[in-house]
Amino acid sequence: MIDKIKEHIAHVEAFSATTLDQVEAFRIKYLGSKGLIKEFFAAFKDVSNDQKKEFGQAINTLKNTAQEKVNSLKLAIDTTPQTAGVYGDLSRPGSPITLGSRHPISIVKNKITSIFSNIGFNVSEGPEIEDDWHNFTALNLPEYHPARDMQDTFFVQTNPDVLLRTHTSSVQVRYMEDHKPPIRTISPGRVFRNEAISARSHCFFHQVEGLYVDKDVSFADLKQTLEFFTSEMFGKSKIRLRPSYFPFTEPSAEVDVYWGLETETDYKITKGTGWLEIMGCGMVDPNVLKNCGIDPQIYSGFAFGMGIDRIAMLLHQIPDIRMFSENDVRFLQQFKSAD
Repeated sequence: MIDKIKEHIAHVEAFSATTLDQVEAFRIKYLGSKGLIKEFFAAFKDVSNDQKKEFGQAINTLKNTAQEKVNSLKLAIDTTPQTAGVYGDLSRPGSPITLGSRHPISIVKNKITSIFSNIGFNVSEGPEIEDDWHNFTALNLPEYHPARDMQDTFFVQTNPDVLLRTHTSSVQVRYMEDHKPPIRTISPGRVFRNEAISARSHCFFHQVEGLYVDKDVSFADLKQTLEFFTSEMFGKSKIRLRPSYFPFTEPSAEVDVYWGLETETDYKITKGTGWLEIMGCGMVDPNVLKNCGIDPQIYSGFAFGMGIDRIAMLLHQIPDIRMFSENDVRFLQQFKSAD
């Protein structure tokens, strides 16, 4: 038995390895819980008394030699330069993850939504492919109404009653049909008009329209709401309302915010007046309420609408509306730090 242990000692001393897996297999063979050294210790009780001393010393020598061999091989392998594999050095730090950026349209839309959410408005959405009733007729624009010419429309050829919506007011019609007052909602979304594409206009753009319907709603409520919005959005609360015309509101108004004349850019965007048009608004026409199943004798309401693209161009000083849809990564990366 002692001679067998000495053979293992010689084998351990001569052992070599090039990988940690080989070293681990060697360790388990000799030093593991079911290894050879464990077996030799278990056989110690069967050794005659005159050989116990020599037998025990041989086992300890084998154990120490095996442990030293494992330690030395691990150290040697850890300090040996490794050849780069197919994927290079897998232990090196990874490349930093490139952060994405929000689209400027999304940034402005989210800010507008947040402002109106703070005063109780919810968000409603509807289809971009709309029917004539929800896009025109229910909004006080019956067939052959001259005001339809205000919006050049994309009609679906196979069905003249189906079109790409020209405003998100169609969402408000659907909302009023499905909900009873009080109603307080905004409708952000993409709209389409058959217009020539230029630096200032596009055949598709984005709007946010708001609607408030309840008992005793007045024009004063509308003005106060818009003053709150302009204060939160632009940091400017001085507004003016100029008489205008929209088929679905009466009376109607254009909303200007006083931008100021502090810089050369201010002069340019306000054409030297200091005032900047930002949206249209008005009291909901009683015919629109009636078309949506709401009694105009009991309820009244106001509505407003603004172009997200134009506001984004204003806030971020973007000179060309076409930049929003060209997917130029260099343009989009400028908005990485935006909320």
